[in-house]
Amino acid sequence: MSEMSYIIDTLYVLFAMTLVVFMYPGFAMLEAGIVRTKNVSAVLVINILIFAIASLCFLLIGYSLAFGEGLNDKNINYATVLFQMAFVGKAMNIMSGGISERAKVVPIAIFTLIMATILYPLVVNFTWGSNFLKDTILDISSMHDLAGSTIIHSTGGWALLAALILIGARNGRYTKDGGIRIIPASNIPLVTLGALLLWIGWFGFNGGSVGTIVTKDKANLVSLVILNTNAAGFAGAIAVAIMMYIMYKKFDITMILNGGLGGLVSITAGADLMSIYHAVIIGAIGGVLVVIGVFTFDRFRIDDPVGALSVHLINGIWGTLAVGVFVSNISFFDQVKGVIFVGLFVFPISFILLFILNKLVPIRAKKDDELQGLDVKECGLEAYPEFRRAF
Repeated sequence: MSEMSYIIDTLYVLFAMTLVVFMYPGFAMLEAGIVRTKNVSAVLVINILIFAIASLCFLLIGYSLAFGEGLNDKNINYATVLFQMAFVGKAMNIMSGGISERAKVVPIAIFTLIMATILYPLVVNFTWGSNFLKDTILDISSMHDLAGSTIIHSTGGWALLAALILIGARNGRYTKDGGIRIIPASNIPLVTLGALLLWIGWFGFNGGSVGTIVTKDKANLVSLVILNTNAAGFAGAIAVAIMMYIMYKKFDITMILNGGLGGLVSITAGADLMSIYHAVIIGAIGGVLVVIGVFTFDRFRIDDPVGALSVHLINGIWGTLAVGVFVSNISFFDQVKGVIFVGLFVFPISFILLFILNKLVPIRAKKDDELQGLDVKECGLEAYPEFRRAF
């Protein structure tokens, strides 16, 4: 590669990395808008700690575990390191949003350290990285997952499912007779802003994963990836809007936004291989799966305030399998094998680690603290002190 080509690719990857970093305020604003006002500061503290802890741990230890090279290696591309660093906190963002309003800051910070140092880097190692499992029966590196439908989104989703099973639902979310109590979002404009920041960040998330833009063919591929990413998001949002109107004669903005995000997750594995028509179909199915997932998890009394399981876990799985369904030269078996392996690796390990952590540093806040709001107990600073807290 010529020096000019190297410079152009480096600038492109750094720009993509910056877009991915914009997803951190996206997650923060979406979660801050979904939770009740009494928990907003706690959510924001958790999000900034995830960004800082996950990034630093990945730089110091996780990157070397994932890719088999240290930051002092002579030929290392620091732009690529930064791009991979921008990814790592996303799995924990998925988890933290799903357990919000009852999980304390310290145990989430500790699990973030474990996730960024060991658990997520190992998943990357088996797939995008140096591959400890190469030439073994467990080798899943042939799974095609461009930007992490399974590697990132399902990893965060499996860890979240383990946490939700362990700590249970928010107080008052489900009634004794099996009913579901609606807990409305505190700030719909923030939810919308957060979702749209995530949407914009996805252009760097998926487009940057191509890794190069220096030739005409690569530039066209990057454009196709971003085109497909956007189209799948559109289709997911529209599919959910139609479903909500058919079912309730109402347009639920939070569900529509999650439908768009579900479409974005579902195209993340194969945006480089699909036509726009396939992207629309995959995204629309992703939106439908979000609605089905939200209702199904509620039926099983699995309380996920932001719908992260439906958006990230279910559509992470669907998006990875969709590559095998719609792309003729990709083995569906390889896609299934990768999905199953990551699930069987991440879920039990996450559950065991969280179980042990919960014994040492209880994850869930005390009932009185949860009732009062985590802002007071965890932060000593309320996001909206002039408002009367809604208990």
